[in-house]
Amino acid sequence: MSVQAKSPKSTSILWYALLADVILILVFAATGRASHSEANPVGGVFLTAWPFMLAAAIGWAAARVWRRPVGLWPQGILLWAITVAGGMVFRLASGRTDAWSFVIVASVVLAVFLLGHRALAASVTRRRRRSGS
Repeated sequence: MSVQAKSPKSTSILWYALLADVILILVFAATGRASHSEANPVGGVFLTAWPFMLAAAIGWAAARVWRRPVGLWPQGILLWAITVAGGMVFRLASGRTDAWSFVIVASVVLAVFLLGHRALAASVTRRRRRSGS
């Protein structure tokens, strides 16, 4: 079995996807806290985000996202499902609530964020390949 070196472009796409996931999960947590006028912005955002960050890390490993970092199927969909389900489990395990309204909002927002940036990046990548740049 031979090991191939990653091209600079594929490494850039990998880093883009990883950083975008982290930033968008933090934006999800910050926006949710701000919409409820909750105090302690930095610590509170971490308190809200950590279950989803941990679940996303598990999702990256389980779905092998590094193979197709901006792929929607199966990587993006699996990552989203594991992030939402795992995030809710970790929230419950840490004594936080998981009201149905929160589950629905988290599912929709994380779908838009985690799948949306992948769809945009895949579109840009395809367009660049067609134009030869």
